[in-house]
Amino acid sequence: MDEEYDVIVLGTGLKECILSGLLSVDGFKVLHMDRNGYYGGESTSLNLVQARNLWKRFRGSDKPPAYLGPSRDYNVDMIPKFMMANGTLMRTLVHTNVTKYLSFKTVDGSYVFNKGKIHKVPATDMEALKSSLMGLFEKRRARNFFIYVQNYDESDPKTHEGLNLSRVTTRQLISKYGLNDNTTEFIGHALALHRDDQYLNEPALDTVKRMKMYAASLSRFQGGSPYIYPLYGLAELPQAFARLSAAYGGTYMLNKPECKLEFDTRGKAYGVTSGGMTARCKKVVCDPSYLPNKVRKVGKVARAIAIMSHPIPDTHWSHSVQIILPQKQLGRRSDMYLFCCSYLHKVAPKGKFIAFVSTEAETDRPEAELKPGIDLLGPVDELFFETYDRYRPINTPSSDHCFISTSYDATTHFESTVMDVLSMYTMITGKTIDLNMDPSAAGIAIE
Repeated sequence: MDEEYDVIVLGTGLKECILSGLLSVDGFKVLHMDRNGYYGGESTSLNLVQARNLWKRFRGSDKPPAYLGPSRDYNVDMIPKFMMANGTLMRTLVHTNVTKYLSFKTVDGSYVFNKGKIHKVPATDMEALKSSLMGLFEKRRARNFFIYVQNYDESDPKTHEGLNLSRVTTRQLISKYGLNDNTTEFIGHALALHRDDQYLNEPALDTVKRMKMYAASLSRFQGGSPYIYPLYGLAELPQAFARLSAAYGGTYMLNKPECKLEFDTRGKAYGVTSGGMTARCKKVVCDPSYLPNKVRKVGKVARAIAIMSHPIPDTHWSHSVQIILPQKQLGRRSDMYLFCCSYLHKVAPKGKFIAFVSTEAETDRPEAELKPGIDLLGPVDELFFETYDRYRPINTPSSDHCFISTSYDATTHFESTVMDVLSMYTMITGKTIDLNMDPSAAGIAIE
């Protein structure tokens, strides 16, 4: 605490730990502090009754029913998200070689909710022909569109078919192939992973790139979905980046009370005080809880956590799945997300499954809002409800030297999370990270 650092990072959530690791690798002198006695912050994983206690958090006691099995076998994520096998987070893991600290398992299925039923998401021209989402003629039109996307190469004009996707909107591109609203919906929300329909009026290049990443992720490990997930839950990720930071000289301090930021007369952060001692720094990175006067509320996430003894019905007995419920299917302004994993990912005792239903809250009644997703689960052993506010920074980092992450959204994948991290990294260092490597060249432990 009596030294000066280039950067002090407050909070050990995933975003903060990724930044700590990246900055340490770049040669920054980093001090990483957390008021908690564990890694993960809001993105930690909880067991039932030990130090990080799910049962006490939601039920107010330390005595869960015996039929749930051993507490130590639970690793229940508080911010549940899958990783795209060829996505931005995986490329960041490969770029930093953090994969050597982690083991993964593929996710069995990727589904979309349409007209009251669950359907597998088609990602290629051949899958489009087999999909139950479309009629015969629509399948042919969708197949032609998928072939165009698969063949599209931004650097090769011959594959563009005369279309400038930096100017043509997604709506215009899709209408060229005559696709109906139903097909457009699952392409935009379940393949390209857009959270609302704004993308339809934006340049089509982004959507095409997202679809190509989905397809590349699907083919990478030959699983039933484009997603993978770390064994023992997502709390393994912050700890892995913490190990990376420590390997490059980063200093970690947990259980630090208060963590009060210090500002000079010009409003610039110059240090952090804890336990009567002040560590000095040039810049501060933190989550919104450390600087509540420099963020504003931008929304609220409603979430249900279910412990079950069976897979989700109509998913071909999949032990791990993502199901996206597009906004229009529910008459909502935002999508709903269903995430499920099981004892095979070592997040629950044998025979148990953990499911999450999440969405951007539009009312003050989370139980009612989440009902369409909960109804897909079948019988549950236990069900917990929670809401949390989402915050976005409103400060000017170039003036106060404070770099604040945004809160986690309701999505069940990591793409928006990592884009926030990379944006913060560029603001702090003035550099961008080149993630245009082939992630399949890295050795990744997959069970």
